[in-house]
Amino acid sequence: MHGPHPTLEAVAAHAGVSRATVSRVVNGTPGVRPELRERVKLSVAALGYVPNSAARSLVTRRTGAVAVVIAEPETRVFADPFFAQQLRGIGRELAGHDAQLLLMLLEQRADYDRIGRYLSGGHVDGTLMFSLHIDDPLPAIAAASGLPTVFGGRPGWAGAEDDSDLLYVDTDNRDGARQAVHHLVERGRERIAVISGPLDQTSAVDRLDGYLDALGLTEPDPVLLARGDFTVEGGARAMEALLDGPSPAPDAVFAGNDLMATGVLRTLRARGLRVPDDVAVVGYDDLEPAAWSDPALTTVRQDVAGMGEMMARLLLRRLDRPEERLESVITPAELVVRGST
Repeated sequence: MHGPHPTLEAVAAHAGVSRATVSRVVNGTPGVRPELRERVKLSVAALGYVPNSAARSLVTRRTGAVAVVIAEPETRVFADPFFAQQLRGIGRELAGHDAQLLLMLLEQRADYDRIGRYLSGGHVDGTLMFSLHIDDPLPAIAAASGLPTVFGGRPGWAGAEDDSDLLYVDTDNRDGARQAVHHLVERGRERIAVISGPLDQTSAVDRLDGYLDALGLTEPDPVLLARGDFTVEGGARAMEALLDGPSPAPDAVFAGNDLMATGVLRTLRARGLRVPDDVAVVGYDDLEPAAWSDPALTTVRQDVAGMGEMMARLLLRRLDRPEERLESVITPAELVVRGST
C-alpha cells in the first residue's frame, strides 16, 4: 500500500511505466499505446489515485467545470419541469466525462454583468445557454468571454444565421405544432385557438408558425389568438380571455407548452366545459404532468433530457477537438394522442 494519497510516481512504479506516461494518461493526452494506457488505468484504480485538479489544470489549462446559464429567474426555472429535464440530461453527460455543472440564473439586469465577469475570469471551460430571448445580451457575453458555447434553442438574434461556428440544439418546433393542429383538424374541430408562448423566444414563434401552417394561414385570427407566458397561470388567464371574447367560443385549443395546457384545463373545468367534448386541448413538451392531468393531455413529445445531453456532448467535443467541424442538431417532434382530444 502507498498510504492515503498515492502519488504519480507510485502509479508509475505500479504500472511499470514512466511518470510522463502516467501524466499523459491522467490528463487525456493522446499518443499513449492502448496497452500502456490500460495498464496505467488499472494501476490508478488499484491504488485509488486521485489527480490533483489544481496541478492538472496548469497542464491542461482546463478547469473541469461548465457553466449552464438559463435566461430565466429562479421561480420560473424551479417551477417548470422542462428545465429539470434539460438539466438532468446535461448533468448526466457532464458527469460521464468527470466535468462539473455550475448553474447560473438571471434574476435581474445586474446579473448579466456578474455572469460576464465570471465567464471571462477563467473559472469554466465552456458554456451552455438556453431559454434565451431575442434581445438577450447573453450571446454577446458568451462571445466576449471567448469560451466555447452551445445554445439550447434556435438562435433568433441578429447575425446568428450568418455565424457558421454557432452551435445549438433544438427540436423541430414548427413541425411539432403542425402535427398538433393537423390532429385537431382531423378530429373535426373548426374553431382552433392558439395560446402562444412569449414571442421574444424562437420556440414560441416557431410553434405559432406551425399552427398557421396547419390551418393554411399567414396571420392568426386575433379572436383565436391569446398570448401566454409558458406558465400554468398564464395558460389559465389566456383561456379565460378566449372564452370571454366574441362568440362562438373555440372548440379546440393548441397551447404552446404543457404548463399552459394545464392552466387551460383548469379554466375549462371551472367554467363547466367538458374536455374533449366541448373543447379539445393539445399541449407541447410531453413532460410527466401531461400524463397525470385529467383527462390525460394530448401533447407533442420532444426529448428534453436528450437535448440536454446533446448540448453537453457538443460542447465537450468542441473542447476536446477544437479543429473538428461540428453541426447544430434539430431533433424530431412526435404527437402523443391521449384523452384531451
